[in-house]
Amino acid sequence: MSFFKALDISASGLSAQRLRMDLISQNISNADTTRTEKGTPYRRKVAVFEERDGSPSFSQYLSESSKARLNTSGVRVSRIIEDSSPFKRIYNPGHPDADQDGYVLMPNVDIMTEMVNMISATRSYEANVTAINSTKSMAMKALEIGK
Repeated sequence: MSFFKALDISASGLSAQRLRMDLISQNISNADTTRTEKGTPYRRKVAVFEERDGSPSFSQYLSESSKARLNTSGVRVSRIIEDSSPFKRIYNPGHPDADQDGYVLMPNVDIMTEMVNMISATRSYEANVTAINSTKSMAMKALEIGK
């Protein structure tokens, strides 16, 4: 694996985690949105990650003949899905979106879950930055040897 390949893999992780952080920010900012364009409360959005193309399948990896073809390419966000968990139902008869019984459907965003996901995304981002710095340090040491 070349230095540039390692940098490319870590950069893909940085991009994916940044998108994940954007979605978490969007979820937190819409935690009180009771009406969207569809007329329903805001639904929490989640990023689904997958390995980028170029990697062998697990069965290919296990076979001896394909070990030489090991070619990882990092991660990418394959899609963004809406969380299908039910909306919270809160009694607030004065709210403009309250039904005839006085209940309001609130978004399915849990702030604590979003905070935990944000910490996880931050740690993953930091791990990718550390990998980039380690790769850069190794490249610099290799150049010093060549002097």
